[in-house]
Amino acid sequence: MDRLPEFRLLRPVDLAEAVQLIAEPGARVLAGGTDLLPNLRRGLEQPTTLVELGGVAGLSEIAFDSDGLAIGAGVTLARLATDTRIAGPYRAIAEAAREVAGPQHRHAATVGGNLCLDTRCVFYNQSAWWRAANDFCLKRGGQTCHVAPQGQRCHAAFSGDLAPSLIALDAEVERVSARGRRRTPLADLYRDDGAAHLTLDPGELIARVHLPRPAPSLRSGYRKARVRGSMDFPLAGVAIALQLHGPRIVALRVALTGTNSQPLRLEGTEAFLGAAVDAALLGALGKLVARQTSPMRTTAMPSNYRRQVASVLTQRLLQALARPATEEDRPCA
Repeated sequence: MDRLPEFRLLRPVDLAEAVQLIAEPGARVLAGGTDLLPNLRRGLEQPTTLVELGGVAGLSEIAFDSDGLAIGAGVTLARLATDTRIAGPYRAIAEAAREVAGPQHRHAATVGGNLCLDTRCVFYNQSAWWRAANDFCLKRGGQTCHVAPQGQRCHAAFSGDLAPSLIALDAEVERVSARGRRRTPLADLYRDDGAAHLTLDPGELIARVHLPRPAPSLRSGYRKARVRGSMDFPLAGVAIALQLHGPRIVALRVALTGTNSQPLRLEGTEAFLGAAVDAALLGALGKLVARQTSPMRTTAMPSNYRRQVASVLTQRLLQALARPATEEDRPCA
């Protein structure tokens, strides 16, 4: 990696000032920096200004009320992973936060940063000289996606761990800009385009994530597969939110990461409502995942391997969540 390029560093103290600063040409948001700073050193990003949000009031708060939970975009993943109030009713979130990178990264990385994680590809996350030697790529500086040369879009994969857990739990994201605030489903933050996967408007940033109050019977979890047992981004990751009445499914939401250019909310799970979690249902669910995921040659692992991994992870996680809950597993009141 090269040394960091020159830039201005600005530290706003409130959201109003922050959104004014990031609206300037060449400005980028800096939170934990665990994704952005390596990209700067690889020459993938060349902002003239970094707007550091660590001093913005209110972004590091976790708040519970009668409506549910609000998580500030500046909350660190280490805090999210260890907050006992989250580990019970929103277990998938804590599990996902614990799976991100290593302990040092989690103490710096933030919720907003993980949700806005840049997409990844073996042809993109390289040094400037490597990319130049390979004629660059469609995502930065080139005219062709080396993963799908005949296509018209970038296939770099979204690899954030938090997004699928939050999507499975019906999260909404609060967006703030100089034009005001708006709340949208978290899934709407993304589009299936590796070169432009976020739908944030220019000068808009994430302030908070809002989650509804969970049903008492809700169970959730997150699992991922990666090359190494720690540090690595997911080859595939899955989050599930499940409600049962006796042995029967009354609610099932599944979301995946690492396989597409956006976190994928699995469609068609309503077909399983009223059914018991048995071998036939697990097989049907695995086929549903295999049909909807579309991993490409963006990592060192073959695409079909990642598709199979996503399918198996989903089946295993649902099977685990459907088992009778122990006292330790029951959600907090």
